[in-house]
Amino acid sequence: MNEIIVVDKPYNWTSRDVVNKISHKFNMRRVGHLGTLDPIATGVLIVLLGEAVKLTDLVINDNKEYIATAKIGIETDTLDITGNVLNTSSVLPTKKEIESVLKTFLGKSMQEVPLYSSVKVNGRRLYDYARNNISVELPKREIEIFSIELLEYNNDSFKFKVLVSKGTYIRSLIRDIGKKLNTYCTMSELRRTSQAGISIDNSYSLDDILNDNYKSLSFNDLLKDYPSVTVDEYLEKKIKNGRPLENRYEYDRFIYQNKEGKVLAIYDVSLDKTMVKPYKVFNL
Repeated sequence: MNEIIVVDKPYNWTSRDVVNKISHKFNMRRVGHLGTLDPIATGVLIVLLGEAVKLTDLVINDNKEYIATAKIGIETDTLDITGNVLNTSSVLPTKKEIESVLKTFLGKSMQEVPLYSSVKVNGRRLYDYARNNISVELPKREIEIFSIELLEYNNDSFKFKVLVSKGTYIRSLIRDIGKKLNTYCTMSELRRTSQAGISIDNSYSLDDILNDNYKSLSFNDLLKDYPSVTVDEYLEKKIKNGRPLENRYEYDRFIYQNKEGKVLAIYDVSLDKTMVKPYKVFNL
């Protein structure tokens, strides 16, 4: 079984909980996912089964869209509503001020990774430092905000939609929005509505999946940003065996597929540009 299933991750489940449930359902060990969601978050979680696990590091466009709600006036250690309150503020910005500040986050910037995260520093995950009260310098990463829009405003909270690059922490973004508003802000809700161009409209609840009421994605859906080459049966056999081939194209990395549109392999061009060699071969 080689499938790609888009799950609408339920609240208070870890991404690993979802993977384990699906692994048990299909009695499979080779199950993974793209893009971890915190337990507080819901929405698009792309689960990979069998040969699809090989796609984990191959998705070019891993931009993600979220709808997030921020609580104004508090800061927690986890940067979300489940954490311990560290600071409070009575400053409540106006709708106009929030709209103005949101626009300043468009484009590229450096973002500090949350202390409660799985990012490793000196071989140790940051949440281990946090749980053991060990001080550590938090790393920063370059992120990009492609679009950001205020959806709702209340006196002490606001909801917004944002499209971000891979590696962006919405918890950290909300913290930074609070700083620019001269107050504190903490994430209270988060829903991922899209990942790698795959919409929440293509997702299924766990109940749907457990009752076989779902439709899986094709490999082409996740690899649509790669150029593709269709081959005949003669070359198909060579590709399935992982054979290097003569380079006839101007691509650095591309997909070979058969006449039925089934993905066979991903090939990379050799250093001297004369040959192409297999990077990933799929036994579908």
